[in-house]
Amino acid sequence: MKFQTPCFVAALVACLVFSAGCSTTDSRIKSHQAAFDAAPAPVQAKIRASQIEVGFTQEQVTMSFGKPDRSYTRTTVRGTSEIWAYADNTPSFSIGIGAVGGGGGTMVGSGVALSSGGDRYDDKVRVIFEGGRVTAIETRGHR
Repeated sequence: MKFQTPCFVAALVACLVFSAGCSTTDSRIKSHQAAFDAAPAPVQAKIRASQIEVGFTQEQVTMSFGKPDRSYTRTTVRGTSEIWAYADNTPSFSIGIGAVGGGGGTMVGSGVALSSGGDRYDDKVRVIFEGGRVTAIETRGHR
């Protein structure tokens, strides 16, 4: 069985490009090794488990979750907060096949799609910082 069809090659390239942009918790820790080593053991355990909690610094959140998909500020009577938003980037994969006949001929087509999933404003987690520390964590509930 040959796998040199254009669709297979395109899907393989898309998968490689998609996976190349992903960072892992271990690679993020390595990039911030001194800060990780200075953190207390319970904080290190949370970071390794890709979890965060109130009181974490921005660097600790970066080690645990990576860079946010978007960030913005919110100003209230309490002051200005920085919000980091993480989208639901669960990848999805789909394959489509179609056929059309008529007029003395038949056409067959197929397609492969790889999506990062979710609308860019469909945040899975929002992390709120005040004074450089996490003061609140908002998560999207399941219905």
